[in-house]
Amino acid sequence: MFFKKKEITQIDPQQRELYEHARKRVIEKKRLFRHFIVFIVGSVFFILLNLVFGYGKGITFFGTDWFVIAILLWAFFFAVHFCNVWLFSAFMGKEWSDRQIAKLVAKQKEEITLLQKDVELMYPKEELVKKKQEFIQERTSKPIEKPEKPKRVITMIAAAGENNSLGKDNDLVWHLPDDFKRFKEITTGHHIIMGRKTFETFPKLLPNRAHIVITRDTKYQAEGAIVVHSMKEALDAAIGDMQPFIIGGGEIYTMGMEYADYIELTRVHETFDADTFFPEIDPKVWAVIKEEFHDMDEKHKYPFTYFTYKRKN
Repeated sequence: MFFKKKEITQIDPQQRELYEHARKRVIEKKRLFRHFIVFIVGSVFFILLNLVFGYGKGITFFGTDWFVIAILLWAFFFAVHFCNVWLFSAFMGKEWSDRQIAKLVAKQKEEITLLQKDVELMYPKEELVKKKQEFIQERTSKPIEKPEKPKRVITMIAAAGENNSLGKDNDLVWHLPDDFKRFKEITTGHHIIMGRKTFETFPKLLPNRAHIVITRDTKYQAEGAIVVHSMKEALDAAIGDMQPFIIGGGEIYTMGMEYADYIELTRVHETFDADTFFPEIDPKVWAVIKEEFHDMDEKHKYPFTYFTYKRKN
């Protein structure tokens, strides 16, 4: 028993396939034989039922007794079953399927050979090998460049008059609704860095922004804000933000001049009496890369221009 089991497990795939096909054919033939026996018995039963017992006597279809019609229909289905097992299997069985597959494979091989010839004509093998070697040599000799990480950009944003005036008595000396709207759009989602006096002018925290307050007072506390004591500490506190904004006041802008990469300045075209001023912008250090003029209207008493400065390299 052990020897026979070992032989079965070692049958190769082709032999196993032949075995499975033979097993299915045996089952099909057995079913056909059963169908034939049931057909013969059933036909005899129909005849006896009508002629001997008189069941359905006189019932005809198209002038023929019903049991004859029933036997003929059953004979038709048996003929279909017979053809499926013997004729279709003989002409379209496994051997026929294998021949068709072999023809398809041969045709595909011919097409592949033709394609290879076309490729060789368009791209000679020697040239492809040469290019491959050049590519490998270039890849091995030249170090793979890693993509540069996005650079952190520090921006100062302010509105100042022609004389660099920022405000007086901790308040602005103008009202520019469009500038306020622009400030909100630019800074939303970022850290905003400011001095204590500027922070205390807010009636409440500005929404969707992280507040960082710079003060010399080591005991100062600001609810909802981060308190630091230098510009470096403020920028370190905003390390996760790729574009923190310095928003004032005057002393904080002066501190931020050496750290900033950009300045978003709204220049209000008027001179104002003020006690806080924006530091002078050195044209040797800063270049205007964008400007947009806004004229006065019913909501804006003064004309102004949006300037974007970038630090020169």
